[in-house]
Amino acid sequence: MAENKNRALAAAILPLVGGAANVTTVVHCMTRLRLGLADRSLVQDEALKAVPGVMGVVEDDTYQIVLGPGTVARVTPEFEALVEEERAAAPAPAAQPVPASAGTPEPHPVTAEELAARGAEIKAERKARNATPLKLFLRRIANIFVPLIPALIGCGIIAGVNGLLTNLGWAPGVTPALGALASGFMALIAVFVGYNTAKEFGGTPILGGAVASIIVFPGIGDVEVFGSKLSPGQGGVLGALGAAVLAVYVERWCRRWVPEAVDVLVTPTVTVLVSGLVTVFGLMFVAGQIASGIGTGADWLLENTGAFAGFVLGGLFLPLVMLGLHQALIPIHTTLIESQGYTALLPILAMAGAGQVGCAVAVYLRLRRNASLRRTIRSAMPAGILGVGEPLIYGVSLPLGRPFITACVGGAAGGAFIGAFSMLGDTVGSTAIGPSGWALFPLLAGNQSLGLLIAVYGGGLLTGYLVGFLATYFFGFSKQMLTDLNADVDAGESGEARAEAEPTDAAPDSPEAPDAPGTPGGPRPGTPPAPAPAPAPSS
Repeated sequence: MAENKNRALAAAILPLVGGAANVTTVVHCMTRLRLGLADRSLVQDEALKAVPGVMGVVEDDTYQIVLGPGTVARVTPEFEALVEEERAAAPAPAAQPVPASAGTPEPHPVTAEELAARGAEIKAERKARNATPLKLFLRRIANIFVPLIPALIGCGIIAGVNGLLTNLGWAPGVTPALGALASGFMALIAVFVGYNTAKEFGGTPILGGAVASIIVFPGIGDVEVFGSKLSPGQGGVLGALGAAVLAVYVERWCRRWVPEAVDVLVTPTVTVLVSGLVTVFGLMFVAGQIASGIGTGADWLLENTGAFAGFVLGGLFLPLVMLGLHQALIPIHTTLIESQGYTALLPILAMAGAGQVGCAVAVYLRLRRNASLRRTIRSAMPAGILGVGEPLIYGVSLPLGRPFITACVGGAAGGAFIGAFSMLGDTVGSTAIGPSGWALFPLLAGNQSLGLLIAVYGGGLLTGYLVGFLATYFFGFSKQMLTDLNADVDAGESGEARAEAEPTDAAPDSPEAPDAPGTPGGPRPGTPPAPAPAPAPSS
């Protein structure tokens, strides 16, 4: 039954992205199906967003369909199978799809569809602004670490279960095995980073992994550099990243100058030898100092300026995402997890999503008569609570403008709450990156008991919800915005639903309310009257 459901979702998506002939690549991350497309104009955005199970779409270097954690991993193979089947059955170019809007009434302004389109425009503008060398480089760095997230999550949850069993004294015969399962990946994470780095920068992936493996090799402890012996793992993922990038450039030089007859022997040898020696006698030491500085800096920041740091980080995280600068945090998180066992920054940054949830609830209550937008919020809210914020951001708060800012205020308040406890010595961290919202609870770790960690993180979420709600409810709308948005603009809404939206539902501080019964939102210049309105009382 689940297979049929996933295949049905894949089958619904495929024709709306132009069919198999228009799909060039298919990959997925934690929450999104990422498609390379031959012709972007063939995609039917609005019809795609209306498919049950699709939480939203995001256009970046690939076309990304938000399906949510778990679902995307099951739908992607079904989608790939359908693409192959369609190509085999109909190699001829697919017929031009009929636009989704053909034959349907033109929607009124300020519908959820218009807001989504406005969000897409903002996304496209942001993409154009973000195509700078620095941001493209940061995107490549993110591409190295994002594939590691599933293993980080799985091992992190196992580590949490193992810690709980150990503290309770349960299953002593199993806990050592669980500890090995939880720690094995982290012990070799440098190898995976090296492999992905070489692949991302155009080198031979296995050579990048081979050079990075030097960092975690136990025998490296016998090597002395700058008067002190190295330790296995010194430099961690940062050293592995640098070593693999160096290996790529050495390999490129070899491919250019080494004769083809001996290339298969000379190029791999020279690549591993040169980049390996530079890693041992330089990169490991330098990267080790940087990694140590990151850990020390994060500890100092939270211990001494926790509330302020949390306020700034929680409030500015979503703007950093919009600017594409959040990708610089990924190697920092990974370094902290590798060196300390958890990253104390992620729970603070996760509060940005809590602010979005509170904001969405306020928008839902303020715009009681905008059935289209309220329907979008209802469908996106479960994903938002679980930490998948794109549908709420791009479908609700960002295109509205002011609510996005008030949502950031909610995130800042939640971050300050968690940061304040860090100043008191109660550090809350996460053993993996990727999840946020309620999905982060199984990954919590820190220097206190699990019960206290859950209480602090839960308190931060509640603070973010509450402040995001209050800030949006009272400051998220101008009077003109309420006039334009708080109206029944759903052309397909039933008469019963219209009857629910009485004038008394209008915002209490809006001077335009109440309006005439049966005409929610009141007449606006250039807007046709609602079908069959009830006669207004004579004035």
